[in-house]
Amino acid sequence: MSINFPTCLSWENFHRIIVEGLKVYVFYLAVLSLFRLFFIFWLQDYWGPQTTGADIMLALWRGSRLSMQTAGAITLLSFVPALLAHYLWPKVEKYLWLGINGLLLPVLTVLYMASFPYYRIYRMNFNQMIFTGMNEDWGALFWTMVDQYGLPLRFAGAMLLAYALWRILRSLLAWRLPLLPIAQWPLAAKLVVRAAFIGVVYIAVLLGIFGGSLGWQTAVDWENAGVTRDEFLNEAILDNPQAIYRAYNLNSRMLACNGLDFTVEDIKLLATQLSGKQADSDNLDDYLQKSVVQGTDKPPRHVFVILSESLANWPLLAEYKDIPIAEDLRALLAEENTDYCPAFLPNGASTVSAVTGAVTGLADANLYLTTMPESFAAPYPTASAPQIAKLGYDTNFFYAGPATWERIGAFTTAQGFAHFYSRGDFGDVPGSVWGCEDECLYANVLARLTEGPSFNVILNASNHSPYDVDVLAKGFDQERTRSALPPAAQQDEELLRELGHYWYAQRELVKFVREVKEKYPDSLFIIVGDHADRYNIEKQPDMYARYGIPFIVTGQNIHKGTLLADSAGSQIDIFPTVMELIAPQGHAYMALGQSLTTTSNKGVNYGFWITRKAIGKADTIPLVPESLSGGETPAIDNQALQDYINAIRAISWWRPKYGPVLDQKILDEKGR
Repeated sequence: MSINFPTCLSWENFHRIIVEGLKVYVFYLAVLSLFRLFFIFWLQDYWGPQTTGADIMLALWRGSRLSMQTAGAITLLSFVPALLAHYLWPKVEKYLWLGINGLLLPVLTVLYMASFPYYRIYRMNFNQMIFTGMNEDWGALFWTMVDQYGLPLRFAGAMLLAYALWRILRSLLAWRLPLLPIAQWPLAAKLVVRAAFIGVVYIAVLLGIFGGSLGWQTAVDWENAGVTRDEFLNEAILDNPQAIYRAYNLNSRMLACNGLDFTVEDIKLLATQLSGKQADSDNLDDYLQKSVVQGTDKPPRHVFVILSESLANWPLLAEYKDIPIAEDLRALLAEENTDYCPAFLPNGASTVSAVTGAVTGLADANLYLTTMPESFAAPYPTASAPQIAKLGYDTNFFYAGPATWERIGAFTTAQGFAHFYSRGDFGDVPGSVWGCEDECLYANVLARLTEGPSFNVILNASNHSPYDVDVLAKGFDQERTRSALPPAAQQDEELLRELGHYWYAQRELVKFVREVKEKYPDSLFIIVGDHADRYNIEKQPDMYARYGIPFIVTGQNIHKGTLLADSAGSQIDIFPTVMELIAPQGHAYMALGQSLTTTSNKGVNYGFWITRKAIGKADTIPLVPESLSGGETPAIDNQALQDYINAIRAISWWRPKYGPVLDQKILDEKGR
């Protein structure tokens, strides 16, 4: 093969390949911008109540600037091979343009089609869950997408859209811009035109690199793109590749644990503040030592901690009392031997965080505990099961789903549970890909109870997509619920199906509690949601309605006032509360959290904090409170709350990753 360098390096040759690249760049920028426009208007139910046309225009403009970076990156995937072929093998250049983009467009359209149901579930564009979900049951995920989200139809639509876009791109590449007859122009005019063309290309390159800006100082990227006052619009600003890039970055930070930056001295100081002990030890476990303050001399026979799937707190609030989906729980709350804390947070945004919080007693601190070898070597000193076993209780973990999900069977037994039961132990029972129906789970728990004392953690699954329990056959009054909803939500059939599953889950839960109480009246129950943040009546719920979960305690020795009047907490506070209710006064144990019966008046998790009167994001400086009641913004002790947040995070990061010894050399040797 011979190359005529004077010809192939001519201005016309260079001009043509650059123009082809610019065509592809403009094409992708237009596609991403139109995708964003349609996404915003198709999901307009999620607009905030104060959203204006100016907010939408700002989101579209900001998003288009960010998509200049995305379009540039996508264009390079076909431009670089085509550029090489243009000079080395011109005959294949056309096929590279069409072939590579013929592969890229289906990926782009599939992501776009998936982003609609994804936003509905998580109220976010693609986020870190797509990476943490790598540990999920892929078969269950697939059938959930088929059953609930119409995967075949969405995929077919994505392929059809990709083909239509590919045809448009092919026509665009075939179209030839009329060339100016500059060959006959004076040399000076030629130079001006060519300089202008190179200037346009240079500006396009800068806009692509810096996200719609000419320099890094004003660059738009995924971390600073969301500038509107509407959370939905801020998410819509990110095109799908940018959202995945954000998720990748956040997941990388989690894996590297560089989201936390505490020195050994920081951790020691925070541990002393949290524990009230003197800073005279370099063993972190010394600061985790606690003793039962009140205790009991009449311990319950059976103790249950029920982590109920998506059991949000908002249906229990007064403003939703007319929506008939939580009547059984409300009746339970009214009983004399029941107490309730409405200011409670999950450990994280997903079920696995609830499991790790309840099992290990450690907060979510950018560590994926169910994947860490340390979690399987020995129970953490704050783990609940081994410490409760010392009181004479048999320890059981019941899960409605498969033992392989998140390695939950191996993880819970490694953390000290004597017995683990999952769907495979329950026989041929009805359910979804995520687990058996709640009534089957509770029946199996009840069948395995013996006369001897037991501590039981129960994780159910029915209130989870694909929401395929036949709740109408179970007795759910859908039309009564529909009529109680705001007019704008009454025709939302998907929401009604979700509310029906909340109704079913709480009914079966309360039914189980009452059956156990009847057979074993000397039992104790603690009921919490594993997380909230899956569905609300409002498209843009406030922070409390969106993230809050209930903390309910009922059974032996419980009465109104068992919990502190100003109690608040998170899932790391479950175990200390249990110890106060089942162990004798003065009994020693180890925990990071605090009991809601004695000291816990605040809670913190991966991104939020809560007190009995306020809630806020945990990573703002200063902390910004929002009232739980919607009234006047309550005052907070900013420094004390910030110290508590930092202490919980620092200890939950250091102890599982580096062990009990506080030594700077460990960081120096292992790195962060």
